[in-house]
Amino acid sequence: MPSSPPLIRGYEVVIGLETHAQLSTKSKIFSGASTRFGAAPNTQACAVDLALPGTLPVMNRGAVERAIRFGLAVNAKVAPLSIFARKNYFYPDLPKGYQISQYEIPVVQGGRIEFMLGDQRRSVHLTRAHLEEDAGKSLHEDFAGQTGIDLNRAGTPLLEIVTEPDMRSSAEAVEYAKALHTLVVWLGICDGNMQEGSFRCDANVSVRRPGEALGTRREVKNLNSFRFLQQAIDFEVQWQIDRIEDGLAVEQATVLFDPGTGETRAMRSKEDAHDYRYFPDPDLPPLVIAPEWIARVRGEMPELPAAMAARFQRVDGLPAADAAMMTQSQDFARYYEALRDASGQPKLAANWLMGEVSKRLNAEGRGIDTAPVAPAVLATLIRRIADGTVSNNGARQVFEALWAGESSDVDALIEAKGLKQMDDSSALEAIVDAVLAAHTRSVDEFRAGKDKAFNALVGQVMKASQGKANPAQAGEILRRKLS
Repeated sequence: MPSSPPLIRGYEVVIGLETHAQLSTKSKIFSGASTRFGAAPNTQACAVDLALPGTLPVMNRGAVERAIRFGLAVNAKVAPLSIFARKNYFYPDLPKGYQISQYEIPVVQGGRIEFMLGDQRRSVHLTRAHLEEDAGKSLHEDFAGQTGIDLNRAGTPLLEIVTEPDMRSSAEAVEYAKALHTLVVWLGICDGNMQEGSFRCDANVSVRRPGEALGTRREVKNLNSFRFLQQAIDFEVQWQIDRIEDGLAVEQATVLFDPGTGETRAMRSKEDAHDYRYFPDPDLPPLVIAPEWIARVRGEMPELPAAMAARFQRVDGLPAADAAMMTQSQDFARYYEALRDASGQPKLAANWLMGEVSKRLNAEGRGIDTAPVAPAVLATLIRRIADGTVSNNGARQVFEALWAGESSDVDALIEAKGLKQMDDSSALEAIVDAVLAAHTRSVDEFRAGKDKAFNALVGQVMKASQGKANPAQAGEILRRKLS
């Protein structure tokens, strides 16, 4: 049963997220202009994106198909008919004076995202996911006090994914965002590059006393890292509580997060839907999605992370947390499956991926698809651990050499480094006898009930054997002789 939501200074935190996932189409949502990142300013904005007179938008079929894929993945309703609307507001980087979006009837309705928060399974319900175009970008730096406008992003296809206010802590919001990020990348509908703005979150945050009505929310815009998301929510929660405790009202507003100070600051009072004067776009007919189209997309869907993790628990016997780690990306899952199949050791395979491999990947900032140790090579090392050829400590030394590119021959490295464990039981017995004779005090302490003394004796055996003794075998011989 889920635990009660944590209270902060006696207040309950209420969070909903709106996430903009840039869809992985090569062209924009209503024009043929390129979506490639990094082009020179204003070189990828065509007449349609600039709203020049006489131009008309044409729907990108690939963007719709990606929305369908997402809707199926989250068990939502994919609307057979949805409507595009004009969201009217003025800003210099919005050349039309309105944004084409969806309002009353979105393409994806409902659904939910499940994820692990510690050892607890959580579920966040989605309100909707709708298609829309991105605006351009205002550039305030290096312009001698002026602002530059880059319209390359204008018309870039977005799927805006909106949750219910289900989350009760910044940690839960971050885990939801990570699960959503994993899903959209897994589905191939978004590249997930947060530095380039392909995946960014707006956090709606409010606080209330338990049992009271929802408090006034403030929306923190354009958070492009999980760390910033957590920091922004934590600061905003404390700010709102301080405000209430001082007897002041929290006013609805749109705010920005400053990573340099770790603080939020108000940008403008928060608009409501009526402020945007939504109305159906007269240039775009209703979006009709036939059942046959949905069925085809469903048939092409990959196995989803949650289903794969459940399979790893059921078939491989992995704990839920381990299975979730193995499905953090398709590349990671493929590496695990290859490693598991080649080694025949699911749990050891998962342990090594979560331990030594992940440590190396994180330190070097690389993905598992560029790991220098192939699954087949690491599988050989895992088999040598399982059959007692090498100890865990020795295996780590071999792994370091494999990662550094010294060799890809596991057995040759074990021999060359003298890491092969002793398989001569009579020689090991002789070492144990010598250790018992030399450490009578530890023997007496063990027989007096001090378990730590036994570990000390095992350590002495490992030292005397220069690390080549099998610790389990050494322990077994020690217990037999001590009894």
